Amino acid sequence: MKPFRYERAADAAGAVATVAAHPGAAFLGAGTNLVDHLKLGITSPDLLVDVSRLPMDQVEERADGGLRIGANVRNADLAAHPAVRTRYPVLSQALLSGASGQLRNLATTGGNLLQRTRCAYFQDPSSPCNKRDPGSGCAALEGWTRYHAVLGASSHCVAVHPSDMAVAMTALGAVVVTLGPDGERRVPLTEFHRLPGDAPHRDTVLRHGELITGVELPALPFATRSRYRKVRDRASYAFALVSVAVALDLEDDGRTVREARIALGGIAHKPWRAERAEAALRGLPATEESCRTAAEAETADAHPLRDNAFKVPLVHNTLVAVVRDLVGQGAPEAPGGLEGSR
Repeated sequence: MKPFRYERAADAAGAVATVAAHPGAAFLGAGTNLVDHLKLGITSPDLLVDVSRLPMDQVEERADGGLRIGANVRNADLAAHPAVRTRYPVLSQALLSGASGQLRNLATTGGNLLQRTRCAYFQDPSSPCNKRDPGSGCAALEGWTRYHAVLGASSHCVAVHPSDMAVAMTALGAVVVTLGPDGERRVPLTEFHRLPGDAPHRDTVLRHGELITGVELPALPFATRSRYRKVRDRASYAFALVSVAVALDLEDDGRTVREARIALGGIAHKPWRAERAEAALRGLPATEESCRTAAEAETADAHPLRDNAFKVPLVHNTLVAVVRDLVGQGAPEAPGGLEGSR
């Protein structure tokens, strides 16, 4: 590990000013991803500014009926929060399917959004990787690609984003709140992460020195009927082969889709908002046939690699299963049904 300086931020504005003034500086939150990268030699900042103790660790009600989640809210606390469990169960389920209990107790909301790919070649400094070392090539293209992208990839990178939480938040229409040298801005989560193109080393649209301070969830009453399903190689502590987050609004007949919010994980360089699938389902009965048609529309542009063609039918089957479960669960529980149970 290379030597670096450490500073503990007293406030968000000071942290931003310090990092912005030093090209080799980085923010340090819980460190569950960054510390691994320091050990592996993937990154070597010369200054770490610790923002983990800043007062950004609350879940707060918004005037519009949504929630504001501080960047330092721990994943375990967010998953257990009564308002999240009751009004956005898909988010609670996604968080609980990620990592291990020990990591969820430490990892933060902001850090979860910023975690980098778990591609084996990215994490091996002896392998060429355009994400880690721009211009060096992509070892995954001719390598082991079981976990890699089938949508939105490029000849420069086929890695996928690892977050479960971000997939659920994408379906919910979350907005990322940041503070940078030029002040505060709000970025829809669908626009926050980048597809690789010819610059896969740029994971997000954040500028140097820009700090995530929170995430806003809009009021979405029908999100009480929502679910997250993660398909993986083992039952725990594994990244998604495919994941599906769905929030479903049904007509009074309990079967016809009035509105849907769908996002997919494990298939692209960013959490994938499935807008084609959403459009294909609107106004139709939520049958297996309509769900498969919607999933096929979403994956029409898929380009599987040698080892991961199975992901395309897996997306189809998982979306069908999640929608079937949501239609079969009956009317959503009234808000407040889980109050006090954490």
